[in-house]
Formats: sequence, C-alpha cells, structure tokens
Amino acid sequence: MNKTDLKTPFFMIDEEKLIANLEKAKLLKELSGVKLVLALKCFSTWGVFDIIKPYLDGTTSSGPYEVKLGYETFGGETHAYSVGYSEDDVKEVADICDKMIFNSQSQLAAYRHLVEGKASLGLRLNPGVSYAGQDLANPARKFSRLGVQADNIDPSVFETLDGVMFHMNCENKDVDAFIALLDAISEQFGPYLNKLDWVSLGGGVFFTWPGYQLEKLAAALKAFSEKHGVQLYLEPGEAIITKTTDLVVTVVDIVENEVKTAIVDSATEAHRLDTLIYDEPASIAEASDSGDHQYVIGSCSCLAGDQFCVTQFEQPLEIGQRLHIMDSAGYTMVKLNWFNGLKMPSVYCQRQNGDIEKLNEFGYDDFKRSLSQWSVS
Repeated sequence: MNKTDLKTPFFMIDEEKLIANLEKAKLLKELSGVKLVLALKCFSTWGVFDIIKPYLDGTTSSGPYEVKLGYETFGGETHAYSVGYSEDDVKEVADICDKMIFNSQSQLAAYRHLVEGKASLGLRLNPGVSYAGQDLANPARKFSRLGVQADNIDPSVFETLDGVMFHMNCENKDVDAFIALLDAISEQFGPYLNKLDWVSLGGGVFFTWPGYQLEKLAAALKAFSEKHGVQLYLEPGEAIITKTTDLVVTVVDIVENEVKTAIVDSATEAHRLDTLIYDEPASIAEASDSGDHQYVIGSCSCLAGDQFCVTQFEQPLEIGQRLHIMDSAGYTMVKLNWFNGLKMPSVYCQRQNGDIEKLNEFGYDDFKRSLSQWSVS
C-alpha cells in the first residue's frame, strides 16, 4: 500500500513515533513506580492497541462504552469513571472494571452496593487548584461539577474507600507546576490519602513533550507515593499519542477575498473539532515561518469560520496538492461526526518497516445509518 494511492482525507498514525512516546512512558514507570492507564476519552483507536499494550497498565474511561472497549481490546486494569452514572451504567460495567470511581458522594452512596466485592471503590476529589490553559477545560473552574471539594467531604467516607482520583491538569508541560499541585493536594488531603490503597492523579501531564524533565517528575511521584503509602496512577492520553499522527488532506480549491484561502477536503467541525472549540490553530507540515505566500487553510464545511489555520508557504499552493495537518491524534478520531455529510477520514498506521495497514474506513452506508435505521410507518 502506497501513501500516494490513499484517498484523502485520512489519518496516518506513525508507529515509530508512537513507540518513542511509549519508551518515555516506560522510563517514567521504571523510575517512579507509577502505573499508567490510557485515557480512552482522548484516543480509542483500538487497532493500534497491540503496539501500546506492552508499555501501559490498562485503560481509564469516561463512559460505559469506553469501559467495555478497554476491557475487550486492551486488557490489563480497566478503570471506570463517569461524571454521572445511571444505575444501568453501573450494572453494565461493575463486572468488567477493576476500579469504579464515582464523581460525587451521593452517587457513591447510591451505587456502592452494586460494586462492592467486584471492583475497587474510588471517589473523585476536587482540590480547587489546577493547571489548564483554557477555562473550558479547567476542572477547578468556578461552580465546577467535577469531584468533591474539600469543604464538602464527609470524612467517614474514607473508612470504606479504596482510592481517590484527582484530575487537575490539561496539557501541563511544566514539571514544577505539577509538583506544586502535588504538594497542594498532599497538604489538603494528606490524612485522607494515608488511609487509601491507591491514588490516581488523572491525565494532562505532558511528560513526553520535548525537554520535559521526566526524571524530576518521577522523583516527585515516588516521594508522594512513599509519603502516603499508596499506589499512584497517571491517566495519559495526549502524552502517549502526541506528534504521532497526521490528518492528510487535499487542496480542492483556492479562493481570494482580500486574502487567499486554500479549501481542503476536510473540516475542523467534523474531523478536528478541538481546533474549533479551543481556537487552537493547526500546524501544517509543508508550511514555513519564512515563507512569502500566506493562506488561510479553510475547510469544505458550510460553517463560515471553519478553518484550520493561517500560515505561510515557500511556494504558492496548487489545487490537488496534499497537506499534512500534524499532531492530529488526540481528541480527533474519538470526536468524528458527519456534519454536512462530509466524507469521514479513513485511518491507517504506518508500521516501523514502512508498511501501511488500514485500521478503519467509512462510507455512505455509515453516514446513513448514523441518522436513522428505521422509518416511521
């Protein structure tokens, strides 16, 4: 299979780059004793789980279908968390998860009897401090519904809990900022943590970022674990798959209205939603900061503001030219949708030996089925 023969749009996951991230994860585990569970909310493309499984300890989930997917396709430890469980949700996953983490004391009280004897019981705590670049993704934002605040804790709940979860980071590339958060929760919740078997520190810790002080992170995690006598977990998502995947698109038209816009056969609204939600411009492999030819990279959706970025190129773009939208693995494939009836990107993996393997493809029947399976009679 040759890349040039593949029809755009498509995602291309690079195994070599993925393993480079996983080797850093392996080193962190060895140095700190922390266990790592993949955050399926970020990346659930199970076709490459056989590459990831030797390096990580399991998966963590934010909904019942993710729990089932992790259990069936990844194995290891299966952690189940949800902001709001229904009774049916709890019954559906209690027999297949290793840890069940509740978001509130009321949900814990309502459903613990369905879990006891089957899975380890956990509760999410909200320390009121966090590291997040945008308020939309800040778990400690005002009026946050995520986890139990210190002032609202019933101390007796810890007598029958096995562990707790904190999720307080979003793309945190600063090890000192993370250590400050560790110190804050140790000071705030220390007496409670000392009674537990395990503590999950959530995701958002970007330990695979170039230049990240991984050894310093490992030392801090090990010290925290020993201080409180707990098994520590991290829930990496982006850290595992960052810089591993391109969304490959084709320029289908170039229009000009004061500025030149290259329209490509993809859309942020449908294929790279966080670009739109967080107003975070994408990066194009073919672009150049020193280029003289500036273009808006616009989508083919009907949404007026749907664009990937504004960037420069050394040479003018041409219709039919392919562009590689970099770092397109996290929160992309898990959020694909059929807006405008656009063709959904196929998914491929380039193996270390250069071979390309197809993981997924979509067609009109998938689009039609997503809208209705039955008609009114």
